[in-house]
Amino acid sequence: MIAYKLTRFAGTVKCRRFVPAVLTSQPQRVVPVYYNCRRYSQENKPLYDIVVIGGGIVGSASARELLLRHQSLKIALVEKENRFAFHQSGNNSGVIHAGIYYKPGSLKAKLCVEGLNLSYKYLDEKGIKYSKCGKLIVATDRSEVSRLLELYDRGVKNGVKDIKMLDAKEIKELEPHCNGLQALWSPHTGIVDWGEVTNSYVRDFEKCGGKTYLNFEVNKFAESENSEHPVTITDGKGNKIQAKYVLTCCGLHSDTVAVLTGCPEEPKIIPFRGEYLFLVPEKSHLTKANIYPVPDPRFPFLGVHVTPRIDGRVILGPNAILALCKEGYRWGDVNMKELKDILSFSGFRKMAFKYAGFGFKEMTRSVLMPLQVMQIQKYIQEITTRDVEKGPAGVRAQAMGKDGTLIEDFVFDSKPGSGAIGSRVLHCRNAPSPGATSSLAIAKMIADKMKDEFKL
Repeated sequence: MIAYKLTRFAGTVKCRRFVPAVLTSQPQRVVPVYYNCRRYSQENKPLYDIVVIGGGIVGSASARELLLRHQSLKIALVEKENRFAFHQSGNNSGVIHAGIYYKPGSLKAKLCVEGLNLSYKYLDEKGIKYSKCGKLIVATDRSEVSRLLELYDRGVKNGVKDIKMLDAKEIKELEPHCNGLQALWSPHTGIVDWGEVTNSYVRDFEKCGGKTYLNFEVNKFAESENSEHPVTITDGKGNKIQAKYVLTCCGLHSDTVAVLTGCPEEPKIIPFRGEYLFLVPEKSHLTKANIYPVPDPRFPFLGVHVTPRIDGRVILGPNAILALCKEGYRWGDVNMKELKDILSFSGFRKMAFKYAGFGFKEMTRSVLMPLQVMQIQKYIQEITTRDVEKGPAGVRAQAMGKDGTLIEDFVFDSKPGSGAIGSRVLHCRNAPSPGATSSLAIAKMIADKMKDEFKL
């Protein structure tokens, strides 16, 4: 957390604010700030108009957007880890998606296309490094060509700019080492470090006067006696803050936090780990663009792909396997309570039964690296097991219904009419991929929703 050294100064409190280097990438500095001494006395809990819980990219973007719109409000951003973008936002492939895959007219499609444009504008304004390297979606056999043409039609209807179909010769002109019969080329797909972008959102928020809390893991909501700030938020150490209104964007823990305010358990968050391989640096020249498979509608996840990262490395993957806890980045990360909760959920059991064969293959590829390499060789034959090494992993928060359906739309929840807690807390329970690309557009939507629901 940010530390304050207080000294009494002419009827106010002079706060010497020590900003941790982790938030700024600069040496620690002291910034004088003045507050009314009674409001920030030790006897009172910190009071805010809005508290945003969850310091991933959606929570940070939403806190920033809310404060930009309502600069007179006191807003706090709360994160349970010791830094922002700790989980999904800082552990992903880094792709800036164009909006090809999603059903025309859907909210996901609209927000992705809008989010891409807003993202590039923001990255340019902030001087954040990115590369508009493009994406090839490659059909390697005849059965995939019809599905590729359907993707092209979707992209056109969604307003994705400058996409075009390529034949085998044109594929080679763009990517000499890539094999395919036909491909869909998306020149505006890019790559960026979304963790860096998240921290830039946080810096914007702080510069506008927002307050950030790290190491604040929310475990309780209670109604307070303060009618102006009726929601008391408590962490595991007994620290408390009070708010008029609350927004939660808790990703992997969104269902757990929603239940704390009386909301139902569903949609349930099931964690799926995606494991990547690194291409050894001397083979990084084998690709410049993202190379993706044509999605197979029989299976729930996209499949392995080739992605150049902004740091110059190339990653291959991911697979998709059940994580053994909400934050299960490795096979050894096991939480028996969370695992029992996952396995006892009827929706998961139905999904696991339906996709048993797919799941077994994914687990096998996790253990046997050559099997994952074989998936990549369909596109770049020159890559062998000698050319790869173990890479990073991320955990995807997959929302799921009781019937085993993977929920791909946005889900918001509250308990209106159930006292101060229910009527003043809005949960963003699912912000599906591409949440990072869409983050600024999602933040605008959430700010609109909060304005309507809470009359901000």
